[in-house]
Amino acid sequence: MLRKRLIEQFNLRSRLKFNMEDGRIWLDENRMLLVHAKAMAAMRRELFETLGPHRAQGLLLRMGFATGRQDADLATKLVGAGDDYDVFNIGPVLHGFEGIVKSTITEAEIDWEKGSFFGTVELEGSWEAECHVEHFGTGNDCACWSITGHASGYVSQFFKRFIVFREIKCVARGDDRCVIVARPAEAWGDDPFLDYFRSEDGDAPFREVEAALSSVRARMPPRRASGRLVGSSPGFLAAFDLLGKAAGTPVTVLLLGETGVGKEMFARWLHENSPRAAGPFVAVNCGAIPTDLIESELFGVQRGAFTGAQQSRPGRFERADGGTLLLDEVGDLSLAAQVKLLRVLQTGEVERLGDDQVRRVKVRVVAATNVDLKQAVAAGRFRADLYYRLATYPVEIPPLRDRKSDIPLLAAALLEKLEPIYGKSFLGISDWALQVLQAYDWPGNVRELENLIERSVILAPNSGWIEVEHLFPEGPPQGLTGAEVDSQGHVGHPDAALEGDLYTRLLAEGFDLEAHEDRLLRIATERARGNLTHAARILGITRRQLAYRLKRGA
Repeated sequence: MLRKRLIEQFNLRSRLKFNMEDGRIWLDENRMLLVHAKAMAAMRRELFETLGPHRAQGLLLRMGFATGRQDADLATKLVGAGDDYDVFNIGPVLHGFEGIVKSTITEAEIDWEKGSFFGTVELEGSWEAECHVEHFGTGNDCACWSITGHASGYVSQFFKRFIVFREIKCVARGDDRCVIVARPAEAWGDDPFLDYFRSEDGDAPFREVEAALSSVRARMPPRRASGRLVGSSPGFLAAFDLLGKAAGTPVTVLLLGETGVGKEMFARWLHENSPRAAGPFVAVNCGAIPTDLIESELFGVQRGAFTGAQQSRPGRFERADGGTLLLDEVGDLSLAAQVKLLRVLQTGEVERLGDDQVRRVKVRVVAATNVDLKQAVAAGRFRADLYYRLATYPVEIPPLRDRKSDIPLLAAALLEKLEPIYGKSFLGISDWALQVLQAYDWPGNVRELENLIERSVILAPNSGWIEVEHLFPEGPPQGLTGAEVDSQGHVGHPDAALEGDLYTRLLAEGFDLEAHEDRLLRIATERARGNLTHAARILGITRRQLAYRLKRGA
């Protein structure tokens, strides 16, 4: 009875969505997989035969622990729709909802303030125990390792404290039922069972294999580290490979790409991996400096050169001497500045504005632009001789929409960078949120993604998941490609076609909007037995919105 009430109270069935067209199943914001139990059983058997019982048991326990934490995060989101104990009991219901096992809490000693849990849970219909008996028969060991790990992960995440379940009865060893008991980790003392939660280095045969692999790696040429550049898509790797080949040379590099693709990051990597790494890296945005000041900024100014020049000042070329100078948005330079820039590139000599002294500089120039310089040359806005000087070694950086497979990597790297800045720690970005991110076309490219992740770090609760509502608090942007996203960020609504047919029929029959809305409100309120909070959750609106509509219709 409790199980049925919780399923209805928290509207769990509506959180499970099947999208046949896109080949995805969702439980809230977590992507799920519907797999054959026999196939999972075969994989489990192979783990035992390949790794040995001890390592296989530890691996299954830790896998279960990770899934338990995700289910706890879903349950925690429901706080406010019921009391803490009801929300806590969602854990066993979710595990049954996922087809793993029917769990029933038979004893529970909970201290909500201290975050302590001592309890006993009975398991019925454990797929893990059934498949273990089928493949190995009954024996002396318990078999529900991933289920025990799930319970440990769920309760540990829920109470923010390491709480460990251990199986004390199991049908796989001839008991009449499976039973797991829980207590805080420290209450288990020095029980060696706790070692299963720690990843191991492996048995001797695996150490021998690792040693052999290390020997092979030692004979391979070292692979250049990407550092702060993140990506594995073909477009990114092609650009990165070109950049790496130029790093050890003095060649002038022209970085091409849309605004926000990370041209300055590429330029910094080039500098940090070049023989000039110990020298300065100086960046100047040519498009952000007024035309009448750009020459003094680049080449410097001598005192008295013009009104307001009260002291001599070196330009960016002099400041970058011995290092690298990034000329960002070089396509915005005036023709007069282009002439002087070409001379510096050809001679390596700089003359400050208002001075006749020549100063030699050794600078590696990296130019960057989002302008089509060939078209600018044809239109007479850019000197052809300067273009050919800068375009000796062009590197095209693809826009983010053409390297969407890099989005999970970029988002994770940005999250890792921002966590210590804001003093927060997160479990990661939910599966559903990643789907929404990958469905977006990113006109602002990596810079837009970085801003979005930073905002989500501020909005998301500490120790939780980054979800769609944190990334897009006002709803996902319109015009997504690759998937449709509704106002809650749900990708590829599975019933879109059916809904379209239903609404078409309703309109054809003469649709009374107010009457249908009033009826829906009454049905939801009756189903929630008068509890407006529960009724609002069923309808997908806030309690305040529901109360207003009910009052308006009264």
